[in-house]
Amino acid sequence: MVELSESRRELLDSMAEEFLHNSWAGRRLLAIEGEPGQFATRLADDLASVLVEKDQPVLRLSVGDVDEDDLRSETVEPFRAGSLTAATDPDTVLVVDGRRLLNQSVRGIWHFSVWVLAGDELPHASVNVVVDATDEAAPKRYFYDLCRLPPSVGERRAEATDSGTGRRRNS
Repeated sequence: MVELSESRRELLDSMAEEFLHNSWAGRRLLAIEGEPGQFATRLADDLASVLVEKDQPVLRLSVGDVDEDDLRSETVEPFRAGSLTAATDPDTVLVVDGRRLLNQSVRGIWHFSVWVLAGDELPHASVNVVVDATDEAAPKRYFYDLCRLPPSVGERRAEATDSGTGRRRNS
């Protein structure tokens, strides 16, 4: 693991402690999403390393832009069944980053979820922790009155192509 700034270490430690307090044993699933994705990937890598330091067996995956069916069949179900490579310990924590992990249809999969801000976008409406990573050396836990957000804030749509024009459209 790359040496972490004191501020980043403190945030990661507090997130790990909160997660472990609420989900202390069993196969646990933790999702991290954000825009742009590299901030979420780096935070997921660092959080996974901190969990390992806390004697947790961890499997770290980046799944990219995934749809619900693939997420469930290729990642979540094999993980829960203990058949996902490198996740045979019954107390493994699966730390995943990617897109559309926190959409309403899959939100209930996760034991813990993190949304990473990297600008002035609105936070996701339904996560455990929102992190402002504008300054990656000194990220901060971000608090927002989530009751003021519509439930769809943060929802990601799949991009599809119009068959007639070849242009991208949201579906």
